[in-house]
Amino acid sequence: MAAARESLLDAAGAALARRPWPAVRMVEVAAAAGVSRQTLYNEFGGKDGLARALVRRAADGYLAGVERALAGNGGDWERLTAVAEWTAAAAQEDALVRALLTGCWSERLPAPPRGPAPVPAQRRPEPPLPSPPDLVRIVRDRAVTALSGPGTAPAATVELARSCELVVRLALSCVTAPPGEGGIAGLIRTAAPRTAL
Repeated sequence: MAAARESLLDAAGAALARRPWPAVRMVEVAAAAGVSRQTLYNEFGGKDGLARALVRRAADGYLAGVERALAGNGGDWERLTAVAEWTAAAAQEDALVRALLTGCWSERLPAPPRGPAPVPAQRRPEPPLPSPPDLVRIVRDRAVTALSGPGTAPAATVELARSCELVVRLALSCVTAPPGEGGIAGLIRTAAPRTAL
């Protein structure tokens, strides 16, 4: 069933790229995925469940990219800059990621899922989707974990957390107002204290 789920999410994402979410029809998504409409309903429970899963996949994909940037080559500063560049690029490429990071949901997108969703009997409930402040905190905490070594003093960890959050927030500002000359790396070099890293 995992293959059918991914095919359905791919088909829903492709449909969303062509038209606003209210105009996306479940029967068309099922046909594009090569499964029955009943399979789609069994998997997601309905259009709201499909929307929730589509947004969840966007959030998970964004956070996986953060992990790749933090695991990359280079020093701490380069890896943190890579997180900022990934954040801006992911938001530019994917409207769902942009909405998750900024909280700005247009009528073209599925409405941001609120509260618990009805879950098909054979599925487990999904955890709530992260809000923009949740995502800042998650990325900051993952960066601190990746960049702090064993035995890091508590005061140094606090300063590192401040620097990581500043870089994440600078990246988010670049989502709505792209940086000028020097790009995100130049902006970060100017604004964030390197000494914390």
